[in-house]
Amino acid sequence: MYAGAQLRRLREDRRMSQAELARVLEISPSYLNQIEHNSRPLTVPVLLKITEIFGVDTHFFAAQDTARLIADLREAFGDNTLDLGLSATEAAELAERLPNSARAFVQLHERYRQASERLAMLTASDRDDHVTPQSMPHEEARDYFYQRQNYVPDLDSAAESLAAEIGWRRGEVRSAIENRLAMHGIRVRFDPEHDKLHRFSPEEQTLHLSTHLKPGQVAYRMATQLALTEYDDLLNRLTDENEYTADESRVLTKIGLANYFAAALILPYKIFHTTAERFRYDIEMLSTHFSLGWETICHRLSTLQRPRARGVPFSFIRVDRAGNMSKRQSATGFHFSRVGGSCPLWIVYEAFSSPGKILTQIAVMPDGRRYFWIARTVTRSPGKWNAPGKTYAVALGCELRQAGRLIYSTGLDLDNEEAATPIGIGCKVCERTSCPQRAFPQFGRALSLDENHSTFIPYPVGDAERNKAPESTMYLG
Repeated sequence: MYAGAQLRRLREDRRMSQAELARVLEISPSYLNQIEHNSRPLTVPVLLKITEIFGVDTHFFAAQDTARLIADLREAFGDNTLDLGLSATEAAELAERLPNSARAFVQLHERYRQASERLAMLTASDRDDHVTPQSMPHEEARDYFYQRQNYVPDLDSAAESLAAEIGWRRGEVRSAIENRLAMHGIRVRFDPEHDKLHRFSPEEQTLHLSTHLKPGQVAYRMATQLALTEYDDLLNRLTDENEYTADESRVLTKIGLANYFAAALILPYKIFHTTAERFRYDIEMLSTHFSLGWETICHRLSTLQRPRARGVPFSFIRVDRAGNMSKRQSATGFHFSRVGGSCPLWIVYEAFSSPGKILTQIAVMPDGRRYFWIARTVTRSPGKWNAPGKTYAVALGCELRQAGRLIYSTGLDLDNEEAATPIGIGCKVCERTSCPQRAFPQFGRALSLDENHSTFIPYPVGDAERNKAPESTMYLG
């Protein structure tokens, strides 16, 4: 493999010169220099030496991070307000040879996009001096986990150690966490409050929980409070690793880290990973076994990326009926678009038409990468009559080569290329020019419009005759 950028980053993180690393690897400095500049491939013997010396997993050199970075670059350069343009080949070369510069450009573009949105809001406010620009704190909090591929090793290790200390036993987690809270002087009370799932009173040192929470939800809320109480310094240190444009972003990130710790405490890494492998990632069996909801199990499955004990690398999403994506995390190279919306051909949206049923999909992206997706709806009730509930579609996706590890692939022809549904990362940045479901034209592509022709494709580009549809299937939308 060609992994010069990853090797150079590893060497610089260890503050080693090329000569020092070459001596340790027992190769010549010129050979190492060629590897770092992708003039020579990283061979298996050299790779094994690196993993042994530095204690990194071979997955450290996987290309999936580059694939995600390439997609980020294509989206940034495809912004029609900049009028830049970047080919797939140029994006790949920039991401592979200068990954830090590529990430810096992506971050600068995101800051530019946010500034443009705030400026547009202020301009449209009729010169109201009291208008405050709206930030996107939830986006920044989600980005924290997205950048780390939804794996925070410090929290996982701390939670697993605490689980061993409190004597974690399946079915007894709730009482063990409650006893641990009591050591800090915190009492747990149950109140029939329907507007709050939990409320902590620092003055009374009391954690109030709603009576309509299920046992697994109770344990999760108590574990979150335990994280904020016992591991506050660790949470603050991890939170401060990023910079934020708003205080709300920092608070949301810290809450997200506390929630991560809670899931890692009630589902300790080694125990959960071993069970998931034994059940072949059967989410319903895992949900029953650990007495937790579908979404909680899916979210935890997307975090199993510990070196030398990796689970299936999943992407995790949650959307509502309107297509809003309220959760998105990825341990794979799958890219979530910020500006292109979502693909209507994605199985996650079809889940709403079959509530509670598990749906599967083999999907292929424009770059040829194939993924296997599992989707199902989840519904939450406020616990009282005539009060609106919440319905989401939750989906897990992995690269198709991992699908054989999942029970949901049983009986499917994973090698049949015609069985794959072509999807994209969002209409505004999707390269599929012949998609009949396209909702927006692609950035940077001129439309081919002719009053004498109509096509089945809503936004034809290039040769209009090539995209022209038969009379019986003319696009009338």
